[in-house]
Amino acid sequence: MTSAERDLTEVRERVQEATRRRGRGSWLWKLSPLSPILLLLVWEGASRSGMIDARFFPPPTTIIGTFGDMISSGDLWDDSAATLTRVFVGFLIGAVPAVLLGIALGSVRVLRAVFGPIITSLLPVPKVAIFPLLILIFGLGEMSKYAIVAIGVFFYIFFNTMSGVLQTPPVYLDVATANGASALQRWLTVALPSALPNIFTGLRLSIAGAFVIIAAAEFVGAEKGLGFLVWSSWSTFAVSKMYVGIITISLYGYLAALLVGFLERRLVPWSKQ
Repeated sequence: MTSAERDLTEVRERVQEATRRRGRGSWLWKLSPLSPILLLLVWEGASRSGMIDARFFPPPTTIIGTFGDMISSGDLWDDSAATLTRVFVGFLIGAVPAVLLGIALGSVRVLRAVFGPIITSLLPVPKVAIFPLLILIFGLGEMSKYAIVAIGVFFYIFFNTMSGVLQTPPVYLDVATANGASALQRWLTVALPSALPNIFTGLRLSIAGAFVIIAAAEFVGAEKGLGFLVWSSWSTFAVSKMYVGIITISLYGYLAALLVGFLERRLVPWSKQ
């Protein structure tokens, strides 16, 4: 047997062994979707048996019952509508200028040199920490909620957009210039498509951050919303309602992330998503 044949035989044996190992572990992958159900069953049993304090960790069946009651009464829909509206409007207010400025600063070195350090210095400022200032400026109405979401969203999308533009291969821009493309045409037909995967990365991060920020803002500056629901339930020790608010926020954030992923697959088919 030649050296090449021995190497080929060894490779085949390794592939067969790896296939056997995957086959033995495949049942774990089949059971993995059931792990959340298992966790809920353990939680239910531990809470009802007294292993954990049911005052702080009520049984999941109790939380589900509270969930159903709040849906039937319409209270959960009202709070959800308030929070989703604030997230949607604030997201648009923050995302549009973030994309435009990201493309502009990524494409024009002078703009990046002048405004880049200013925006970078504002990035570490906790966004929730400036909410009292926004209340002073805009009052306790909806505008302060829109503003805090917009500010939080802006930085995620801006830096991802600028990074995507800066990663555009220079030869693409050179080809566009050689074919007579104007600066605006280069931005729209070269820089923007090249930056789209990064932009969608920023969108995924910002949509999660938007729900975190609005929940915190609703703790102290709202009379309706999922964050207000969590805070008011905590203050009245209605723990089941508090869990309903937390779970609902998580669910909406997850669905929003799925929507962004769906749009990315449709609009950016060359992405690795």
